[in-house]
This record gives sequence, C-alpha cells and structure tokens, in this order.
Amino acid sequence: MNDLLPGEIEIWQFVESTARTLFGRFGYGEVRTPMVEDTALFVRSVGEETDIVGKEMYTFEDKGGRSLSLRPEGTAPAARAYIEHSVNNQEPVSRWFYMGPMFRYERMQTGRYRQFYQIGAEAYGAKEPAQDAELMDMVVQFLEALGLQEVTLNINSLGDENCRPVYHAKLVEYLKAHREELCADCQQRLERNPLRVLDCKNEKCQSVAAAGPNVLEFLCEPCRAHFNDLQRKLELLGVRYVVNHRLVRGLDYYTRTVFEFIAAHPALRTASTVGGGGRYDKMMKGLGGPDVPAVGFAMGLDRLVLLLKESGKTFAQRPDLFIAVADEGSQDEGLNLASRLRREGLKVDFDTRGGSLKSQMKRADKSGARFTLVLGEQERTSGQAKLKPMAGGEPVPVALDSVAATVRAQPEAPAPAPAA
Repeated sequence: MNDLLPGEIEIWQFVESTARTLFGRFGYGEVRTPMVEDTALFVRSVGEETDIVGKEMYTFEDKGGRSLSLRPEGTAPAARAYIEHSVNNQEPVSRWFYMGPMFRYERMQTGRYRQFYQIGAEAYGAKEPAQDAELMDMVVQFLEALGLQEVTLNINSLGDENCRPVYHAKLVEYLKAHREELCADCQQRLERNPLRVLDCKNEKCQSVAAAGPNVLEFLCEPCRAHFNDLQRKLELLGVRYVVNHRLVRGLDYYTRTVFEFIAAHPALRTASTVGGGGRYDKMMKGLGGPDVPAVGFAMGLDRLVLLLKESGKTFAQRPDLFIAVADEGSQDEGLNLASRLRREGLKVDFDTRGGSLKSQMKRADKSGARFTLVLGEQERTSGQAKLKPMAGGEPVPVALDSVAATVRAQPEAPAPAPAA
C-alpha cells in the first residue's frame, strides 16, 4: 500500500480532474459507494471461482457476525446501489462514473498495489452496440486528454447464454487434451472455470490457448450481429481497435462485448493492461434487481500515473508569486499582503518563519514561483515594489495595491529549474 505525497499527488489530481471533465461531457454523473460491502455481493457478481473471490479479497467478520469485504472492484457496488435505490424507475438510461481505492491481496505487479485506485464508468439501460462504442470512445478521448498515445484497444465477444455453452464444451475438450502442458493453476481452472485459462500469463498456457478454439466462430447470429455493428460504429467514430479472440477478462459477469486498453511502454514491463471492461447484461437480474442491460469499464490510476511520470511533463502548479520580507518589521505586512493576494486568486508562497533574506530567496528558487516580491521598509512606505521574474529578465515595477493585476498581465515564461 502506498502513501501519496505532494510532488506526486498533483499527477493524480490531474488524472482525476480530467476524468470528471471528460466524463461529464458524455453525460456521466459521479457516484460514491462504501469501501465495505456484503461479501455475498462479490461472490454472486464477480464469481466464486475467480481469483478475486477465491484468493484476493480482504474478508472479515464484523461484530454482528456478518461477512464483509473491502471492495475489490467497482462494478458490483455500483450495481448494488443502482438496484437498492430503484434507479431504473427514475430514468430509462443511467450513466455513472466513480473513482477511489479498491483492495486485493494479489501478487505484486508494476503499478498495482494491494490498495490500488480505479476510475470506472457504467451505463445502464441500453443493450445496443452504440452504447458499447460510446463508452470506448469516452475512454479513448480520456487517454488522449491525458496525453497518452501508445495505447491499443483490444475487443472481443464472449457470446451469451445461447452460444457460449457450445464454445465452452469445445474449449474444455481441447484443454483436456493439452492438460499436461498447462501450469498447476490452469489445471485447476480447467475443472472450475476453463475461460480463466485464456487469461493466464504463463507463456506455455498462452501458447496452448493461442491454438485453441476461436470463440468468435461459435457466436450465434444475434451476438455476431452485435459484434459486427460494434466494429462498424468504432470505425465510424475513428476509434482504432484490434480484434483479440483470446481476450476474456478476469470476471465472470461479462456477456458479449469485452475490451482492454493495452499500453506499449517499458515502464509497465509485463503489466501492460491499463484498463478494460465489457457488457454484463445478466448481472442486475442475478443480483435480484431488474432485468437491465449494462456495460462498463475500469482503469487503474496507479498505472496511468506511472505512464504520466515517464512522460516528463510537469504537473505541479507553481506559485505565481513568492513574497520575501527584508526585515522583521515587514513580516506582518507580508503575511497580510499574501492573504489579500490569495483572496484575489493568486497562488502565493510566503515563508512564515521569516529568517534572512538570503534564505528566503533560496526558498523562492526552490518553489518554482514565477515572480518574487521583496517587501521591506522602503516598499511599505512608498507603496511600490518590484516583481523579479525567476526565469530571468528585468524586474517589473508594481504598486502594492495592484500586484494581482500586474502579475496576471505578464506573459507566461517557462518554469525555472528547481534549485537542488
């Protein structure tokens, strides 16, 4: 688990604010669900045979004897909230997004911790391929807004309850014939949940899966039509994609569409998936709610932040102004000036400890401020001072009662390199 401190948290804030802005354009509203849910919610939705439920959930008994779990993912809690608040009776189509911490006791990977953070979105009430395409388009625009270009969309269809059993039988027949080539975990998955074998990262298992039955060849006509129309709509929107027939995702609730966003970046090493999702038309009814179709996705913030760190961009908001005081008698006036300028909208840094002017100027250099204003007896008496551009250049004369306007009127200059 990780601490997030100033210097890094600004990247997280940039990702979160970008998500809120972009998702809002698409008509998605934010929801916040508890971090603790009834364990049965995840058993029924995610699947008892999944690694998440079987191995990774933080589950405990509360003082009332109830089995509770820290949420390992966000879709099931959002679905529970949708059902509990009878949202389907209030509006025919609902679009939600969420962000926050999730918890899984899993093998450590690049950019993934046991408390990790996700941004996700769910759309309820629309079964049409257009809703799948809109959701993927939203993720693509989100990644573009973050400045992440080298990310590839992989899509697949898992069929539905009508055609998947035929594929499932063929897959089991094939995998049993290659049982000895599978890893120990996949030999167990073969008995409990064969689709999980396709999701294994073991190279031998991947080789076996690559030569196995292709799920797309077993789709019934409605599922095939849905998948073909999805591809047509993605092309209409200019969204580039790759059809990957081995893509299954790691959860049991998906039907028809599944997708992942894969980042080709050395910083992620083998953990290249930054997000994914799919359609789960049967989950709501399976949880005791209305028969409402749904599609959603989630992305790992930890990995997005890791990619943005590697980009070399600066995300910290540097101060507009650093106020230094030349003498002890100017300390109160400096504090008062900083307060007034902050009310006027400037980001102002001020060393409340005072100290020598030399030490304050070192602090000004380190802060990355655009300008420094030195306040002494002469400035207080005359009401005039000078703004020193920290990136270099001639000082700018300024009246103390118009500092904010003068700072805003100055052209933006590159941030100076922080002092060591």
